[in-house]
Amino acid sequence: MFEYFYNEIFRSVIIGFGSLFNGIEIKHKDASDDVYSVIKVPLAYGPTQKFLARLEQTPDLNTPVQMTLPRMSFEFTNLQYDPERKVTQSQAFFVVGDDGQKVKKTFMPVPYNMTIELSVMTKLNDDMLQITEQILPYFQPGYTLPIKFLGELAEVQNVPIVIESIQMEDDYEGNFDTRRALVYTFQFTAKTYLYGPTTDVTGEIIKKVQIGYISGNRSTSSNINFNRDVTYRVEPRAVIDHNDSTLTQLEKDLDKTTTYIDVEDGTKLIKGGYVDINGESLYIKDISGNRATVRRAQDKTRAAIHPSGSAINSITKADVPFIDDGDNFGFDGSTF
Repeated sequence: MFEYFYNEIFRSVIIGFGSLFNGIEIKHKDASDDVYSVIKVPLAYGPTQKFLARLEQTPDLNTPVQMTLPRMSFEFTNLQYDPERKVTQSQAFFVVGDDGQKVKKTFMPVPYNMTIELSVMTKLNDDMLQITEQILPYFQPGYTLPIKFLGELAEVQNVPIVIESIQMEDDYEGNFDTRRALVYTFQFTAKTYLYGPTTDVTGEIIKKVQIGYISGNRSTSSNINFNRDVTYRVEPRAVIDHNDSTLTQLEKDLDKTTTYIDVEDGTKLIKGGYVDINGESLYIKDISGNRATVRRAQDKTRAAIHPSGSAINSITKADVPFIDDGDNFGFDGSTF
């Protein structure tokens, strides 16, 4: 049942979360309201207790190797399934690779909520207030963070980062040698999704559907006879010219209502095929010399005026492999 895969979902969310807070600065001003110090607040991953323990290890304020404040840390602390965002399990989505040939498939993701705590530690109360005001206005109560998942599938998910609570702690007990540490803990919930393994389904894409119809009376004898036996086959068909294959040119101007086209070389056209003229798709009903009888404005295109010399491009099976994911396409149907 289980197989190895690793989509780095949690890792991507944690890195994305940390990137939100890695540019916070505080400024110190003198009595003239001039800025004399700008400090970029360092950010690290780890539990708050680890940094507080380092503060208490060296009470001497003059020790140059002592950990400096202000400082921020964040930690992934909890994970919980979110039933409110559940989707149909059997649904899947497909992504075509950069080569236009390989197709990857994965099932719809499972919603989970990640709890992430951001701790801010400062010595001065004004430093703490500066940092807090640079964070809170962006969360009302959530901030949407776009994150690219699934590697080569490049699935971009908007992950809401919702602020849940703020806890304030002022560790100011002890004698005068005890260092003060203001600690604010911001608790966030990242509403992310977990994806399963991706599989290569290039050879599993349905490219032809065939349906058989049988009608009539069934004989009671061992020989079963039917009055009608019809098979209908459908294949996807490109509706625009993807590979710029020019067959010939218009010999005369073409208005919006004319149902025939005069071309320079009628031998290049194929009866029963489709052509593209300046974005209008036409179906060729018949060919007589250099004149072709056509059906205008096929495949939801619009009839337009085309000047003489306009290129006539073919729409054939050679264009089918170039159909991009999400493009419109038609169907070729045949009965036999």
